[in-house]
Amino acid sequence: MSEYVTLTIDGKEVKAPVGSTVLEAAKSVGINIPTLCFLKGINEIGACRMCVVDVGARSLQAACMYPVSEGLKVITNSPKIREARRVTLELILSSHEKKCLSCVRNINCELQKLAQELNIHDIRFEGELQHYPIDDLSHSIVRDPNKCVLCRRCVSVCKNVQTVSAIETVDRGYKTIVASPFHMPLKDTPCVNCGQCIVACPVGALREKNSTDKVWEALNNKDLHVVVQTAPAVRAAIGEEFGYPIGTPVTGKMVAALKKLGFAKVFDTDTAADLTIMEEGTELVDRIKNNGVLPMITSCSPGWIKFCEHFYPDMLDNLSTCKSPQNMFGAVLKSYYAEKMGIDPAKIFVVSVMPCTAKKFEAERPELASTGYPDVDEVITTRELVQMIRESGIDFRNLEDEEFDDPMGEATGAGVIFGATGGVMEAALRSVPYLLTGKDDDNIDINVVRGTDGIKEAELEVAGIKIKAAVAHGLGNARKLLDKVKAGEAEYHFIEIMACPGGCVCGGGQPIQPASVRNEINLMAERAKALYQEDQNLTYRRSHQNPGVLKMYEEYFEKPGGHKAHKLLHTHYVAREIYPEE
Repeated sequence: MSEYVTLTIDGKEVKAPVGSTVLEAAKSVGINIPTLCFLKGINEIGACRMCVVDVGARSLQAACMYPVSEGLKVITNSPKIREARRVTLELILSSHEKKCLSCVRNINCELQKLAQELNIHDIRFEGELQHYPIDDLSHSIVRDPNKCVLCRRCVSVCKNVQTVSAIETVDRGYKTIVASPFHMPLKDTPCVNCGQCIVACPVGALREKNSTDKVWEALNNKDLHVVVQTAPAVRAAIGEEFGYPIGTPVTGKMVAALKKLGFAKVFDTDTAADLTIMEEGTELVDRIKNNGVLPMITSCSPGWIKFCEHFYPDMLDNLSTCKSPQNMFGAVLKSYYAEKMGIDPAKIFVVSVMPCTAKKFEAERPELASTGYPDVDEVITTRELVQMIRESGIDFRNLEDEEFDDPMGEATGAGVIFGATGGVMEAALRSVPYLLTGKDDDNIDINVVRGTDGIKEAELEVAGIKIKAAVAHGLGNARKLLDKVKAGEAEYHFIEIMACPGGCVCGGGQPIQPASVRNEINLMAERAKALYQEDQNLTYRRSHQNPGVLKMYEEYFEKPGGHKAHKLLHTHYVAREIYPEE
């Protein structure tokens, strides 16, 4: 039996794989069919009816779901089809809140783009606008149902990719709405704040909780010493907002822009990632040597941590006690840095630029204030930083590259790759041999943990000790891996889990690419390339070689895992109910 079928699309003969859809077959020969709800691998349900085509049936069919077959004749462009699409779009627009100019997705809205492409100038239907309350009680995510187009992308990514199911379609007919169970606010659900719903949404129905006003206020307060730290994944994606190709690292321009915004110091969170490896690697070695709780699981991803607290509370002891690099750095800035610079820690205001909406929730955790002050005062996403740069009139592309500030030291390549799935594991495996034996091995590029496979495995032998490791990204993959561990079907010493598919490079706070790009380009792979490129170019590529971190231990923390390090750089976690009882 042939693996291909031959069909005709708009009079052109096309060969398409068995099992593919009309949408895929048309795309393969350069025929564009408009879509709205479709998001490859995430939402393929034909809900919006924008992609209807004529296949000779009694009614038009959704191309995103209709399978190809031998001899099928498809028409994608006719007066009947164009009118059907226009009517559908006008009906959506008739009940859509049209505050486009003040919407967070203005100019980057898939609904706007469709209206332009389908030549919509007047709406023939007068729909009744529903007026729903905006849910802004979460630390991380704001839901505005008044902008929702019921595409269900957010529902699919939350339920099928992340396996959290914090939101669902409720009610029926004209009153259908995407909401949490019993219309609870997101903060009272098992939402892990990952923000994958935001980057899946084609319009402005979901957005991050904006913190830019608070950051501007701090920058304008002459009594505060306002410093900023940037996560590795930010440099890998922020350039997209300024016209650079996906996967272009723009570290120097990003630093220059932050300095122009008025921050007293611009630091690299990668330095704290190196510090994390020193602490986490030491913790892993200690657990292996002294029969501690295994597997030890990374604690860098706050979305994963909250997922574990809700769904796997019996595995909280498996989590590394290390704070994430963001909060490690905050604690260091309000202790070591404050003493070194002679600044009252009460006057230090730490801003984090993160690819992650869950970092906003993390910064609010009461247990992350080991100096007596919050480790981090405000978190802004990559998108929020872009807003601030544009608001300031900074010409990003023409900025001269600048470097991160001292005295926190140069970060290593190991810290840089933290932003990609497998990066934390690779960074750890580069340093564990040294932590075990005092010597480096030859493994610097550990390719087995790289790539975008949902679950990856690696095995390393050092000084006669075999270390079995696994990597999972996306919470659905994490669930599969942990269920195997709990069932006794897999045994590991060390597991890396990142909440977001692809890791931080595709975090919920990163630039939003439309479905037309996401369906064709592997964002997680392209953005990760920027980090591996920077890793290759750095002087030091192992965390234990970072001169700044070594100096920090010499002058302040004494040794990895020591008393002072444990007090400032480690934390604990709390079991949470999936849905709190009344």
